[in-house]
Amino acid sequence: MPVSSLIPIRRRRAGVSSVAVLAAAAAAGTCAAAFAAAPAPTCATSGLVIWLDTQGNGTAGSVYYRLEFTNQSGHTCTIRGYPGVSAVDLSRHQLGNAASRNTVRSPRLVTLANGKMAKAVLRIVDVGVFSPSLCHQTPAAGLRVFAPNRRTAKYVPFPFAACSRHGTTYLSVEAVR
Repeated sequence: MPVSSLIPIRRRRAGVSSVAVLAAAAAAGTCAAAFAAAPAPTCATSGLVIWLDTQGNGTAGSVYYRLEFTNQSGHTCTIRGYPGVSAVDLSRHQLGNAASRNTVRSPRLVTLANGKMAKAVLRIVDVGVFSPSLCHQTPAAGLRVFAPNRRTAKYVPFPFAACSRHGTTYLSVEAVR
């Protein structure tokens, strides 16, 4: 076979090899990008410190507080949604209704590096505005707080006036941000 007839075959093989190498590199880059973009795990309750900033802002019969979730797990994690909040007495029995959801802001995924914080706004209505028969005003010893989408609660000491009767909603909470 003459040498001139082998040149196109070699060029074609070189072209096929180049395409295969480029395709493999692109696939590896896509896998690496997908792996790097994988979200952090959901924050476990055990890795969160949950507390209330007691410097509330009052307006028209309500006080608004920042409920804060600090990641102390030692690794990055995510949190999304509405916390579960209810008032409790000294025996940790729930007083009245759990907090309703204030949907003014849509839930979004919040990524928390170790030591970083997410917050949710908690509204506590002055229960003095409700009739005694509807509310049955009683002192609360604090709050039972569930991080969003978690089943284990933490307790935050914070005395305030609460309703012991179910049916009157005096707590509401926004999604974490």
